[in-house]
Amino acid sequence: MTRRLRLGMVGGGEGAFIGAVHRIAARLDDDFELVAGALSSDAARAKSSAEAIGLARSYADWREMAREEGARGTRADGIDAVAIVTPNHLHASVAHAFMDAGIHVICDKPLTVSLDEGRALARHARDANVVFALTHTYSGYPLVRHARELVAAGELGEVRVVQVEYAQDWLANPIEQGSADSRNRQASWRTDPALAGPAGCLGDIGTHAYQLAAFVSGMEPVAVAAEVHTFVPGRRIDDHVQAMLRYANGARGMLWASQVASGAENALRLRVYGTKAGLAFDQEEPNVLWLTPQGGEAQRLTRGRVTGAAASHATRVPPGHPEGYLEAFAQLYRDAAAQIRARDAGQPPPPASRLLTTVDDGVAGLRFIEAVLASSAADGAWRTLG
Repeated sequence: MTRRLRLGMVGGGEGAFIGAVHRIAARLDDDFELVAGALSSDAARAKSSAEAIGLARSYADWREMAREEGARGTRADGIDAVAIVTPNHLHASVAHAFMDAGIHVICDKPLTVSLDEGRALARHARDANVVFALTHTYSGYPLVRHARELVAAGELGEVRVVQVEYAQDWLANPIEQGSADSRNRQASWRTDPALAGPAGCLGDIGTHAYQLAAFVSGMEPVAVAAEVHTFVPGRRIDDHVQAMLRYANGARGMLWASQVASGAENALRLRVYGTKAGLAFDQEEPNVLWLTPQGGEAQRLTRGRVTGAAASHATRVPPGHPEGYLEAFAQLYRDAAAQIRARDAGQPPPPASRLLTTVDDGVAGLRFIEAVLASSAADGAWRTLG
């Protein structure tokens, strides 16, 4: 019987939405068991958060956790991997500490707050010989993976147009402002450049849109012309971004992301058009993918009925039984577990797990952020991705 991997968590205490999502995703396929955590920078809150989920090993400081749980620590049952679900400004320092301890990393996005930090993390992950997974959730959907297979197999022909958009409305009002008791805690740190970094909406959901487009199309743009904007008075960071994209093969694209789109819930949509066909995916309807041949009838492909290897690997239940966000998130943990077991055994990762988003995908996202901010500062002038 395969042993469950021991998981630790940094961040994700009481009131943190994404921490609970990580915990559900990690245990969905029985690959991980959460055994330790430094769930808050506040010692009392870390303790109460651990008690609320029945976590026995609670640390008041993540540095102590890395020392104690790592290969050179005092525990024989130390963690195999750590999930980092802190505000963005801590991702780099926490990841470095756990990689130094020989512990694999599963990190929330964006990877860090700067491209230099991201590149340093990528070098460290290679030197430490650890798995470094980045939780770009939407690449875990079976039909997103099938869409990638279709493009790679040439079913669309040569890609000409990539259109991606991600619209939300949860920051349409200044919910981060006001007294400590009245303001939204998530909004407070996500709109604080000291904690979130220089990119607000751009870093939070713009990177998701960018990664989805690159994952499916198999292409990254070589240049962008972009504008970031802040609509809500008093907000210190962008809440809206729009960018034109140029690709090396001559294709063109557009990316739009907004967190002030009133009425929008989690509207992440991708369209890719080639010389032979086009495809369309809507994250709010993740069990359907539309494929339309040039001059032909639209084909409605459904999860559980497509036969590609990538979609089959990411499918858990029979056709007609919807799978959604939590299952897509769990797919990243399933693939991370497969890669961790292979790495620890000195073996190559199983082919089915190789679609896991990695530290290198995080660096690509940071290159995009840097180019968009540079273009916006130059009034939308074209900037190459470094």
